[in-house]
Amino acid sequence: MKKILFLYIFAYSTLNFAQKLPNGFVYLEDVDASIQKELRYLSNNNFIGRKIDGYKNNCVIITEQAAHQLKKVQTELLKKGLSLKVFDAYRPQEAVNHFVKWAKVLSDTLMKQEYYPKVPKSQLFNQGYIASKSGHTRGSTIDLTIIDVKTGKELDMGSPYDFFGVQSHPLHSNLSKEQKENRMLLRKVMLENNFKPYENEWWHFTLRNEPFRNTYFNFPVE
Repeated sequence: MKKILFLYIFAYSTLNFAQKLPNGFVYLEDVDASIQKELRYLSNNNFIGRKIDGYKNNCVIITEQAAHQLKKVQTELLKKGLSLKVFDAYRPQEAVNHFVKWAKVLSDTLMKQEYYPKVPKSQLFNQGYIASKSGHTRGSTIDLTIIDVKTGKELDMGSPYDFFGVQSHPLHSNLSKEQKENRMLLRKVMLENNFKPYENEWWHFTLRNEPFRNTYFNFPVE
């Protein structure tokens, strides 16, 4: 009995330790559990084709300020029968280092046809798709889309998440009317709630006046 009790206490204390975040960070589900998630870098379904270093649990970590602004976005979308779906938020520096290391191995093109069919891997740095520093690592940048609550399906945005190409530029012209409207819906609701968009990726937004503008964190996603 004592052994069982000891193991329980040990497991509980370990769990608490793993969940302790730096001051200013929260788990998004603790602020709004209705926001959906699909952490691509925790799986093989990403542009590298393998789980990314630093991602250890299916949870969304983000700064407290950004989380509360996302809650406002979600409240607006739910009135329309829609919901946010997060692909990535806080990203540890070791994950960024993983991207950089992968980008330098030009022979590793496992996911090229799906994610960067028209961009030579040797140009990923020059064209801004891979960088040694990421706004995600500061904790207030988020990658996300919108889904239909009833069906669970993502709205058609004209290109998939993390697609490296001009089709992913938010204002890309060669899109259907529906795709343009969907992108503008996401852009509008994010802008109205203090997030600024990124010119090359329709899914990428950063909180204005982010709290850790010059700090790049490296604690794991767990």
